[in-house]
Amino acid sequence: MDRRKSWSSWGVMLGVGGLALACSGYASANIVVGVAGPMTGEYASGGEQFRKGAEQAVKDINASGGVLGQQLDLTVGDDVCDPKQAVSVANSFVNKKVAFVDGHWCSSSTLPASDVYNDAQIPEITVSTNPKITERGIKGVFRITGRDDQQGLVAADYIATHFKGRKVAVIDDRTAYGGGLADAIAGGFAAKQVPVALRESITAGEKDYSGLVSKLKANGIQVLAYGGYYQEVALILRQAAQAGLNLTVMGGDTLTNTELVNAAGPEISKVLFTFPPDPRKNASAAKVVAAFRAQKVEPEGYMLYSYAAMQVFAAAAKKANSVDYGAIVRQLRDTSFDTVVGKVDFDSKGDLKSPGYVVYKWNGNSYDYVK
Repeated sequence: MDRRKSWSSWGVMLGVGGLALACSGYASANIVVGVAGPMTGEYASGGEQFRKGAEQAVKDINASGGVLGQQLDLTVGDDVCDPKQAVSVANSFVNKKVAFVDGHWCSSSTLPASDVYNDAQIPEITVSTNPKITERGIKGVFRITGRDDQQGLVAADYIATHFKGRKVAVIDDRTAYGGGLADAIAGGFAAKQVPVALRESITAGEKDYSGLVSKLKANGIQVLAYGGYYQEVALILRQAAQAGLNLTVMGGDTLTNTELVNAAGPEISKVLFTFPPDPRKNASAAKVVAAFRAQKVEPEGYMLYSYAAMQVFAAAAKKANSVDYGAIVRQLRDTSFDTVVGKVDFDSKGDLKSPGYVVYKWNGNSYDYVK
């Protein structure tokens, strides 16, 4: 036997075999999905909610057979709620060829990141509430919660009804989320002819809001309608109490975080906020809630919404028999999904058809619907 011919034959066979293995590996490669939010920084506890929800969903989906015979691989992006970092995260997801993005958490991150996903044709389901996110005609962006122009009206209506005659201020933190929510609340007050005694903006992240507190006290403010995140609420409440100002705060969906309880102390009893109906009360969520609690994790805030976003993607992929962008988007627009947060139906813009908001009150270290 000619050794050269023998090695040549083996080389051809190995090449063909390697190609076959490569093709086989490609066919059975896992589906990469991403979750993005503030995993570090001042809003990290919100990002942690989001990450834990996605991780549990991926774990449960994989345990039930995965998607289209493949397992999901989760990659986590930390945007620190910063627009530039969000774009960097989005580009890294594009490079990793993610099939779907669960995120982002902050509206200021979702707005620029969604442009990147749109260009790369990656579907995205977000919890960010700024109305502009779904008003730009981007086909692949969907929102699994309501919008600020919806929750703002609920907050305004509650204050107008339950705090009639009280002096009201509307304050925002200059973020895309905070400004949009505060404007929506102010618009709700205008529609109900509720006078706003003070309309101000603060800078998020500062350590001293005594100047604002002085203005609130000078104007006799009793109710503060706040558009922004939870850290500033705690500080404003504590400094108001120190100044002898008895202040009730009405905020939005980000005030679901127990970090607010630790930061606000006894002043937490003065905090009201709007949020969708609590998914922990859903029968469809009971098994997942129990799984979280078995890990000593309370699935508060956006944890179950992040879980539901992954559920929706998996169901859409199975129904489409594909993870192709066009196929997924068609299913997201045409299908009703049963999830841990209830039935999810998206309208032509990508918003929930029936968002729903209710008012909550903190009582100790837990929150529930107002009585």
